[in-house]
Amino acid sequence: MFTKGPAVASRALFFSIAAVGLILVSLYTDWLDPVRSKLGVIAEPFYWVTNIPERIGDWSDDTFSSRQALQEENEALKSELLILQRKLQQMAALAAENVRLRRLLGSSDMLQDNVLVAELVGVSPNPLSHSVVINKGLSDGVYNGQPVLDAFGLMGQVVEVTPGSSRVLLITDSNHALPVQVNRNGVRAIAEGTGHINRLRLRHVSNTTDIREGDLLVSSGLGDRFPVGYPVAEVEKVVRDPGQAFSTVIARPMARLDRSRHLLLVFGKDRGEGRREPAGEAQSELVPEDGAVGEPADD
Repeated sequence: MFTKGPAVASRALFFSIAAVGLILVSLYTDWLDPVRSKLGVIAEPFYWVTNIPERIGDWSDDTFSSRQALQEENEALKSELLILQRKLQQMAALAAENVRLRRLLGSSDMLQDNVLVAELVGVSPNPLSHSVVINKGLSDGVYNGQPVLDAFGLMGQVVEVTPGSSRVLLITDSNHALPVQVNRNGVRAIAEGTGHINRLRLRHVSNTTDIREGDLLVSSGLGDRFPVGYPVAEVEKVVRDPGQAFSTVIARPMARLDRSRHLLLVFGKDRGEGRREPAGEAQSELVPEDGAVGEPADD
């Protein structure tokens, strides 16, 4: 293609212009979405192949563990199970009390969310895009906008679905925002990504707002995109400048965005496991008071 001759420079210029044109079309239009979806299907075997070393490592660890190590792990798991059972009993009592209070207020009974376990099989190589690929897709009932959690808190939401895999946009991506509230006092705010994997910031927080370092931020559930009450982040820094109308509030995500491998896909109250939504029909989340959305935000 690039043979020696006077046409080499013109060919290189042509292909460079074509590449830039494709990038601009992909960024500002949805014309290439069908192509991207087809390429996602083609890329699924490559994700599976690149995951083979990790599977081999897990298999070898399980196979060649010594009996003493297994016994120690078993004892540790038994102790942890007892602790978790005690906490579960406490949570059951709190849930029962909450249901009684909701009935007294005339609210409907609280329904348990359906979840689906997924495994992370790929990470975006682009440092400006915080997204991962999981091994569940349309065939498993995954839909655009579906919330994703790990064992510690909210991770993000599904933004692209193929038959056998999905792409998840993390909450720290600069194009993502979600409504939260301070667990201590219920103050509402909007947490948006900063482009740093361990940092969120709160948008438009007044200098007089009661928020302090160490406060736990949980999902507010406004708009029915993210489930209510799930941990999102912990406030790390609050800077109040008398010359500015709003404070600078920085928070650290509770989810282990850079290390969690097994994730949970949450199905909302109006969705059951296996119910599907076409990939292009993501629902937007309306937040009446703050005007933000729980899906990728256009900054």
